[in-house]
Amino acid sequence: MNKSTIFFSFLSLTLVVGCSQSIQQNNMQNVSFPSFSAEAHRGGRGLMPENTIIAMQNAMTFDAVTTLEMDTHITRDGKVVVTHDDYLSPSFMLTPEGKDIPKTDAQKYPIYQMDYDLLKTFDIGTKANTGFPQQKRIKTHISLLADLIDSVQKEIKLKNKKQLFYNIETKCDVKGDNIVNPEPAVFVKLLMDVIEKKKITPYVVIQSFDKRTIQIIHKEYPNVKTSFLVSNKKSYEENMADLGFKPFILSPVNTMVDADLTKKAHADGVKVVPWTVNTPEEINRLKSLKVDGIITDYPNLF
Repeated sequence: MNKSTIFFSFLSLTLVVGCSQSIQQNNMQNVSFPSFSAEAHRGGRGLMPENTIIAMQNAMTFDAVTTLEMDTHITRDGKVVVTHDDYLSPSFMLTPEGKDIPKTDAQKYPIYQMDYDLLKTFDIGTKANTGFPQQKRIKTHISLLADLIDSVQKEIKLKNKKQLFYNIETKCDVKGDNIVNPEPAVFVKLLMDVIEKKKITPYVVIQSFDKRTIQIIHKEYPNVKTSFLVSNKKSYEENMADLGFKPFILSPVNTMVDADLTKKAHADGVKVVPWTVNTPEEINRLKSLKVDGIITDYPNLF
């Protein structure tokens, strides 16, 4: 092969790669967020064991659902797992032997100090969660975020379903740094590595009460949608000033939402998606205020 052939082959490859990257970037920009984001909180924990693959698969059976909401933690061996609490909960989890976790051991099993191989042996679905009497009791475990994404994407492909969005929360705060969660930069890197590897970035929103994680996302991953979770007595303006930028979504506890808040948010181009709304009456009230979505434990209410 002569030098001219090598040069033109390299040039052709460069153009193909460049075009491919350009198309991928355009596709990310062309993805439309739902006009109303109907979100299954923790996969719909009112019906299925929370934050599990089976919960997400069940939520997908409701045609109105557009978004799967979930929580993430990091294990000792650096795995991103889908679970809410800092510690394994005595309220609805069982040991690998199928026994209760004594309430005196409520802080015996911190997620961040457990390797995933041990964590996955605990049962999150058999013990009744008394707060949700409709929840089915099915033996299951805390899953890797990567495995959950694979399962959802496989279901979408096999059953020719619409592409759902993922609303993924980082469970961390300043007091928990290096105790029950890594520092935010580490958390974000581990989380985004999974999301980018699975090629779902355009369909992801990263949400948090911990403003540090979404500030990092905003700076280092500007194409990724962010949501600021709030439950306080601050005004809309105060929460925006606290965050330091306008997020894609402001996600307040439902009792904070009124017409004034939605008006101000929309004027800034910020969507409003309140949580956690579990009655038809409250869903209707919030819809009348022109919110952009709702997070509920009961996806069958949409």
